[in-house]
Amino acid sequence: MIEWKEETIIKTNIEKVWSLFFDKNIKRIMPKVEEHQLVEKKETEAGAKHKQTYREGHRLETYIVETLAYEDLADKKHKQISFVLGKAFEITLSFTLLKIDETHTKFIYTGQNKGVNFVGRSMLKLGSKKSNLNVVKEFMEKVNHEAMIG
Repeated sequence: MIEWKEETIIKTNIEKVWSLFFDKNIKRIMPKVEEHQLVEKKETEAGAKHKQTYREGHRLETYIVETLAYEDLADKKHKQISFVLGKAFEITLSFTLLKIDETHTKFIYTGQNKGVNFVGRSMLKLGSKKSNLNVVKEFMEKVNHEAMIG
């Protein structure tokens, strides 16, 4: 299993950053997502399910993303999602935003990638922790960049 927790300060309003995690903007921060379609409940509640299609090179993977937690307060925003990728990995991601002031937001990104079978566990053991950390940092930089350009 691979786990991470990274945080950064984004120099803009919490609402602006939070809007990037709405369905209509998801491709801005996750450009490899080709399709993101609500299939159950509302996007703003725990229990919501989305059918998501992701491109990795020439391969397309489709899976169901479940929202495990959803909190939208004035000074704190939190969304936790989970999905199984390629029948091999169970991935849980949490995005937490904390309002520092009107022009600064703390972004905390935590997650875990767990092998659900022998193949998945083997691939995680063979994978580089450094390359996983690079993917995490790239995502955080993407969120920061998109929040700054509006």
